[in-house]
Amino acid sequence: VQLQASGGGLVQAGGSLRLACAASGRSFSIYVMGWFRQAPGKEREFVATISRSGSSTDYADFVKGRFTISRDNAKSTIYLQMNSLEPEDTAVYYCAASAESRFARVAGRVDYWGQGTLVTVSS
Repeated sequence: VQLQASGGGLVQAGGSLRLACAASGRSFSIYVMGWFRQAPGKEREFVATISRSGSSTDYADFVKGRFTISRDNAKSTIYLQMNSLEPEDTAVYYCAASAESRFARVAGRVDYWGQGTLVTVSS
């Protein structure tokens, strides 16, 4: 499956952005989808995942209550609504597809990556 992320940009602290990731290729609905991020000089880290049906979500503690992941299987697209952004959220955000839900939070076990979209939050 091919993943194309979009929606990144520059925003002031406290602002909002909505990322999107469109998938093509193999059946989108068989994958647990997620978002990871990587800040300069840091390792790639888990942000959020969403189950195949969209009924279940999981978030890293540092984004709970601020970010919301969703998916539209008819459009083969996932979204990440990011509110109350902080300078610490500055990173390249990657969408990810995992065939096995038990590995969906593990960057090293992701099956497919998108190309990344840069989010910069100014103070």
